[in-house]
Amino acid sequence: MFKSRFAGQASVVAATWIVLGFPAFAQADPLPSWNEGAAKTAIVAFVDKVTDHASPDFVQPQDRIATFDNDGTLWTEQPVYTQLLFAFDRIRAMAKDHPEWATQEPYKSAIAGDMKGLEALGEKGLVQIIATTHAGMTTDEFHQIVADWIATAKSPKFDRPYTQLVYQPMLELMDYLRDKDFKTFIVSGGGVDFMRPWSEATYGIPPEQVVGSSGKVTFELDAQGKARLVKQAEVEFVDDGAGKPVGINRFIGHRPILAVGNSDGDLQMLQYVASGDGPHFVAFVHHDDDTREVAYDRTSAIGKLDKGLDAAAAGDWLVVSMKDDWKSVFPPAP
Repeated sequence: MFKSRFAGQASVVAATWIVLGFPAFAQADPLPSWNEGAAKTAIVAFVDKVTDHASPDFVQPQDRIATFDNDGTLWTEQPVYTQLLFAFDRIRAMAKDHPEWATQEPYKSAIAGDMKGLEALGEKGLVQIIATTHAGMTTDEFHQIVADWIATAKSPKFDRPYTQLVYQPMLELMDYLRDKDFKTFIVSGGGVDFMRPWSEATYGIPPEQVVGSSGKVTFELDAQGKARLVKQAEVEFVDDGAGKPVGINRFIGHRPILAVGNSDGDLQMLQYVASGDGPHFVAFVHHDDDTREVAYDRTSAIGKLDKGLDAAAAGDWLVVSMKDDWKSVFPPAP
């Protein structure tokens, strides 16, 4: 009796709203920073069909895995990858104990922020900088160094903290998916130990759901017999390109049904997801907005999107236009 009486009251309320010109039980837009159009419609349609028990494409919650690249997909990557800027700042902070670096490469160029000088040194110079700034300390020490840096550092281009240079539409998308019982993961070429200290506060993604490149870590006991993990100057795993689906298999153990990237480094991840049985959804974020952010794709040295655009056209994948599909790019400044 209680249920029927409540149902009757609900019907009266709904009718009243309709008479007054309001939609009955209107639901809030889960993606308010997305413009109405094909991209938003495609996202909502996919989520609806895989979460509707009556749909032939219904997917059980434990299989609703979504993976996102980080640099250029969740936050800005121009003019230089944020982790590289972190390494430059670390070199400058460490330089007071190494006066010889003033004349030694690659440190001289890093201290000066000379990107052309670093490019001339090639991959070897960058590897040396990463090894110097990311190794020779415990994982706990590195975590604190990153946490302290991310709390105060600002982008030289936008003059805002890096954690404010995340893409508002992508934050909404991840929240929307989690509300629909998706589990969201970062799968990035960036360092896993660099991302984990701030990923949960920034994206709502806990450290155990971050997959990234990693250096070798060893176990040891200190002089007091306390166990610790020490970061070594040796690459263990590169989570980029073909490494991304390998990392997904190794660290997640499920083929995702949704993946979003922004560059050719994400292509294999999207191919892997698009090749799965059952429903799937893959998309590239296309940086085509030179007014609110940066426009780049096929010829960019950072975040190059060339083969990915061709694959998207051939596979009928979604290409999200930052310019046309997003009402806003970054969250409002606090």
